[in-house]
Amino acid sequence: MAPFRYHKAIEVSPGQTYDVVSWGRGSTDAGAFAILHSDSAKIKYTTTTGDLDGAIADVYNADMDNDGNPEILIEAKAKDTVNYARIYGFEFNNNSVNKLDFPKLTASQRKGYRGNDNFYIREGKLIREFPIYSSNDSLAKPSGAKRQLEYSLRNNNFSVKQISKDSTDTITATPKNTEPKSTNEDKTSRSTKKKKSESHKKHHKRRRR
Repeated sequence: MAPFRYHKAIEVSPGQTYDVVSWGRGSTDAGAFAILHSDSAKIKYTTTTGDLDGAIADVYNADMDNDGNPEILIEAKAKDTVNYARIYGFEFNNNSVNKLDFPKLTASQRKGYRGNDNFYIREGKLIREFPIYSSNDSLAKPSGAKRQLEYSLRNNNFSVKQISKDSTDTITATPKNTEPKSTNEDKTSRSTKKKKSESHKKHHKRRRR
């Protein structure tokens, strides 16, 4: 088994490249990662490492707090049945590195959660969406709805809010210009009323004579 499992190069600007790699022999559920920063203009090279739970699925680059310093976000797929996905985040400021603690799902956000996360960057925010299951156990079935969360970054701290509604309701269109069909009871009722009305008119005419 080869020691290196993943590699992705991200160039945030000319001469500024971040190579993200993972490695480890033996278990495929654990290992380590490294972020290799190459500053070719200043001929400086730094390495940031950490333990890895699961396998790297993708790596994202953003400047979520608009401070001019790039963030590298590593998405890992884990077999943890509570937290199926993990984000390892770092902000790079010249030669210093700040670790970003990614928040875990709250009890309400985790309701019906069974993994299958999809992460992407949209307008400087990290978006996370996943299907909602009928329950959290292994026999649960997808409800057809998705939960969508938006992560923001300020002062190197994440904040999260839900931007979707947990609903699978559908609205059935009602055809226009349709009238309910008359039942036999309706017809009988209208016929009886008509006869009573005619009888009343005849009786009224006889009195006037």
